[in-house]
Amino acid sequence: MGVVTKRSSMTFFSDPASHYSHRVRIVLAEKGVTVDIVDVDPDNPPTELADLNPYNALPTLVDRDLVLYEPNIMMEYLDERFPHPPLLPVYPVARANSRLMIHRIQKDWCVLVDQILAQPGGKASDAARKELKESLLATAPLFAEMPFFLSEEFTIVDCCIAPILWRLPALGIELNEKQAKPLQKYMESIFAREGFKASLSDLEEDIRS
Repeated sequence: MGVVTKRSSMTFFSDPASHYSHRVRIVLAEKGVTVDIVDVDPDNPPTELADLNPYNALPTLVDRDLVLYEPNIMMEYLDERFPHPPLLPVYPVARANSRLMIHRIQKDWCVLVDQILAQPGGKASDAARKELKESLLATAPLFAEMPFFLSEEFTIVDCCIAPILWRLPALGIELNEKQAKPLQKYMESIFAREGFKASLSDLEEDIRS
């Protein structure tokens, strides 16, 4: 391992196109964290990244001597390091339910998003696109129950959902069906948040421009 230069401030090595990097940027923005965001081309990462991260992968968060390279761990660390506003529930049962929901988002939605983005054309991506749209529509009524996803407050769960919904046009998914109205209303609310707008990379802004 090479010599790692010590940093005096927090640095976030981010893939400007990745929904996994985006979810962490939303947390950073919502918390108002002072951070140096370094946009990295995943196909041409800097040498420094390999020195910091044994997997040479994105995203990577550096806070002084601490290096994190798993986005969900980063989000929880940031929530504990900067407790206001809280993005995870205080009570253990509610906190466990939030973590379980993040796990389900990964299993049910993120794997499909990754499949579509990896191979935009072809039968496999078409099937993934169809499955993702059907799953979103089936879940749409849940978005009508509370101001945020199954919560009265904005949480880390919303930070995981929002980047996927923002990318729907790039994924070739339109939600014009009547049953999608609660989801559309949710998207309008989330996308209007100052934290969400501040989290967007230039590439992400172009998705809906």
